[in-house]
Amino acid sequence: MDLSAVIIAVAGVAGTLGGSLLTQRTAERARRREMELARTQEEVREEHTLRRTSCVELNREARQFTTALGRHLHVMRERAVEDADRDALDGAKAAHRDRYSEAQMILPDAVLDRASAVNLALSAVYGTVKRLERGEPEPGETPEGAARAQYAIWGLLRSMRYVMRLDLGVRQETPASEVRAPGQGRPVGP
Repeated sequence: MDLSAVIIAVAGVAGTLGGSLLTQRTAERARRREMELARTQEEVREEHTLRRTSCVELNREARQFTTALGRHLHVMRERAVEDADRDALDGAKAAHRDRYSEAQMILPDAVLDRASAVNLALSAVYGTVKRLERGEPEPGETPEGAARAQYAIWGLLRSMRYVMRLDLGVRQETPASEVRAPGQGRPVGP
C-alpha cells in the first residue's frame, strides 16, 4: 500500500467519526436550547399566574374592606357599635393590608399606582370611621362625608381592576377612553 491510500483511508475514517461527533454535539446544543426555551416559557407562565393570583386577591380584599367600611357606617347610624362589628372591620382591614403588601412585591408599577390610590382612600375612610366611632372627629368629618368617601372608593376599584386586566392581557370590553378617572361619574358599587 502506498502512503496516499493510507492517508485517504485515515481521513475518511476521521471524517466519518468527526461528522457523527459534530452531529451529536449539534443535537445536544439543540436539546439544550429547547430545554432553556421550555424553562423560560414555564417561568413566564409562573410569573403570569403569580401576578393573576395577586391581582385577584388584592381586588377581592379591597372590595371586602370597602364593603366592611360601608357596613360599619351603617351600623354606626343604626345602633351602637359592638366588638363583633369592630372585629369584622379590623379583619377586613388586616386582610387588605396583607394582600396589598404582597402585591407591592409582585405587581408592576402601573397596577401599583392604582392600588396605592385605593389603599390611601381606604386608609383615609377607615381613619375617619374610627374617629367618628370614638366621638373624636376632626373638623369637617361627618358620617355623611365618610359615607360619600367610602362610596367613591368603588370608582377607584373599577379603575384599579381595569389596569389589572390590562396587565394580565384580559380582553377589555370598555375602551380606555371610557374609563373615568377616580371621582368622575357614577362609581360602580359591589
